[in-house]
Amino acid sequence: MLTPVLTLIVWSLLIWIGMYATRIPAMQKARIAPQDARFPGSLDKLPDHARQVADNYNHLMEQPTIFYALCFTVVLAGHTDTLNMELAWAYVGLRILHSLIQCTVNIVNLRFVVFSLSTLMLMAIAARQVLALM
Repeated sequence: MLTPVLTLIVWSLLIWIGMYATRIPAMQKARIAPQDARFPGSLDKLPDHARQVADNYNHLMEQPTIFYALCFTVVLAGHTDTLNMELAWAYVGLRILHSLIQCTVNIVNLRFVVFSLSTLMLMAIAARQVLALM
């Protein structure tokens, strides 16, 4: 369960690099000084390609926190098994796919389907953990 956790952490850090690799040149091109970006929404005028990578990075800081806590709970409780591992890897794969969609074509309906499937993976791990503790 820890390898999928590490994989998603590394992926999140790669997206962070991508965020600044797109955001800084876009800010320079739009002549936005870094100090002018101090308030939420101040970078809304950046081009879509720069904003969607930053949005994806933010998404990777939201729901995956549940995944991390859940994986550590499973490991600490000693309930790591093949199905939980498969569900964890499915979650990570779907989150990477979600990132790829959002950072490129950004088709919202497709993103939603992938996000929903990843959430179902989390629900399955959580439900199995609750049942194992009963």
